Amino acid sequence: MFPEGKGQALRSQARLNARICVVCISEALRSAREAVHRRVGAGDVDGRCNTWGAFMCGVAGIVSTSPPDPEQVRVMCRRITHRGPDGEGYHTDAHAALGMRRLAIIDVAGGDQPVYNEDRTVAAVFNGEIYNFMELRAQLVARGHRFATDGDTEVLVHLYEEHGEDLVAHLRGMFAFAIWDMARRQLLLARDRVGKKPLYYRQSGTSLAFASELKALMADPAVSREVDPVALHHYLTYQYVPAPWSIYSAVRKLPPGHLLVWQDGEVSLRRYWKLDFTPRPAGGEREAAEQARELLLDATRVRMVSERPLGAFLSGGIDSSAVVAAMARLSDRPVKTFCIGFDDQRFDERTYAATVARRYGTDHHEFVVAGSSALEVLPTVARHFDEPFADSSAIPCFFVAELSRQQVTVVLNGDGGDECFGGYRRYAFMKRMGRMQPPNALRGVLNLVGSALAQGNTTPRLRRVGRGLRLLAETPQHRYASLMSYFTREGKDALYTEALHEQVASIDSYELIRQVFDTSRADEDVNRLMDVDVNTYLPGDLLVKVDITTMAHSLEARSPFLDHHLMEWAAGLPGRWKVDGRVTKALLKKAMIPWLPSELLTRPKAGFGVPLADWLRCELRPLAYDLLTDNTARSRGLFRPEVVRQLLQDHDEGRDRSNQLWSLLQFELWQRTCAEPSWDTATATAQPAQGSCG
Repeated sequence: MFPEGKGQALRSQARLNARICVVCISEALRSAREAVHRRVGAGDVDGRCNTWGAFMCGVAGIVSTSPPDPEQVRVMCRRITHRGPDGEGYHTDAHAALGMRRLAIIDVAGGDQPVYNEDRTVAAVFNGEIYNFMELRAQLVARGHRFATDGDTEVLVHLYEEHGEDLVAHLRGMFAFAIWDMARRQLLLARDRVGKKPLYYRQSGTSLAFASELKALMADPAVSREVDPVALHHYLTYQYVPAPWSIYSAVRKLPPGHLLVWQDGEVSLRRYWKLDFTPRPAGGEREAAEQARELLLDATRVRMVSERPLGAFLSGGIDSSAVVAAMARLSDRPVKTFCIGFDDQRFDERTYAATVARRYGTDHHEFVVAGSSALEVLPTVARHFDEPFADSSAIPCFFVAELSRQQVTVVLNGDGGDECFGGYRRYAFMKRMGRMQPPNALRGVLNLVGSALAQGNTTPRLRRVGRGLRLLAETPQHRYASLMSYFTREGKDALYTEALHEQVASIDSYELIRQVFDTSRADEDVNRLMDVDVNTYLPGDLLVKVDITTMAHSLEARSPFLDHHLMEWAAGLPGRWKVDGRVTKALLKKAMIPWLPSELLTRPKAGFGVPLADWLRCELRPLAYDLLTDNTARSRGLFRPEVVRQLLQDHDEGRDRSNQLWSLLQFELWQRTCAEPSWDTATATAQPAQGSCG
């Protein structure tokens, strides 16, 4: 239920977004025409006019041993128009129907998909950017391949002719694509190394459907809406649904760095890339700092190739600031930067962002997010994510994407800096905890005392002590899984109804982290933890958040720190260079001394958080009570109503339950905006809830 006037606010926002979209598309068309005119007559390596272009898009398709329904693919593509508002393209034959939606960068008239090889026996649809496509194109032309277009997508079909499935090893970029080999009746699906671009699929008998977003697959009314209890179980632990699960039992995610092959109704998956943390010779720290700058500059340079307006997210943290510094060194004009702030000074980093903006003379823009703003966009954000997602920083990310799209079509960001260079404070905490190994005989006592303090009616300080004692009693793998959890196993046991508990009783969400930790090639725990995050938190949370919130506004996001050359180099560095005592990201901070102000390098890491606990006691409190305690929520039979109400009451009384409540709230919002689309968020009104903002 929502306050009166919300419908009007949403309609006003829709009109604003529509005006922005019209302006941006008009600018795109003008830029494209000018770019083409500049290139006419220049010629490229095989004698055609050089009108090469790049574009983001959404893809969808169906392959089957019997003729697929091409109209269903068109319906799927219409569901993801926001990913590509500039056009569409389709391929249909006796066993495949492929489709795409296009967000053009240039070459609006000539950059259509699908693309084909010379004899049109291989077709491809593609979402992403291949940053080295010009080099690959030159190599392929030298080997006799003939190109019919000037975009990056066509290199895929010719690389496939040369290398088959191993074409992915030659790609530098972010991508999710489908290649249909008509002669072999084989479909190849691929997702980029770290999972920048999403790809969902559904197998039904001898048919397989795929799409960039879950909503496209769910456009088919025949697909079951049954919630996957294991996915829900993992979601409540980590606040996201990890691959290969989706929230629906009938649909799966293709994991990062994986290929899927469908041929005559049979499906196989294999992993083609995993970041290797094996220690490697690194020379000295001074040389490593210099190389870090060089690799970041190169990764930034290839991501600045764009003939549509380009800018950067600037949060005030080291990673985004380093990217802006690199962009300023590579650009002959002021970089456009965009920042989100809060009235609550505990979460506001605008001062630091402004410091970097002044240093590099950027064209800087800010927007302040209030609790009332978050309330207005919650249904919209939930609808875009397609499945429950409870990282609350999705709210400011949505707003900064909206702010950026008013002026640019492409943004660079600092994602991946923490995973490359050891930026999370939990790494330093785990390193300190690793030195404390209590005897096995004491572990049970520590856990018992810690649980009593952490869960009892004690002071916040004693509860923190209790959590520390419980962590001390655990193995490093279990300890880190506990740190990454929002609902503990005990908390979920108390929350679940008997029916849900029976379905997931044998499932341990912590195993997802333990498995990566135990199989890592790193020889230090700090690097093992980073290995865990690269395989879990980064693709499951951070990259999903940025992809969905940016593509919701038809905005392309690029991440220099996620360049696989930079990541592979950083993974082999000693852990002590990354986390030195309490200092996180130590090597990157040394590398950035010539680029960034000292006050930025020495301040504690803040993260991209929001005042969630306060919001849930004030602006969002009526919504939380209404959605989590009404008959609709109770009728699902998943969670015990008395436990949910106790969480709400505890939070009102000062015991922070914001993460647990936010997870439950996002699940219920997803149910009502996606799983039950008949729910009318625009006309719903809030019912009174006890208490008020102080």
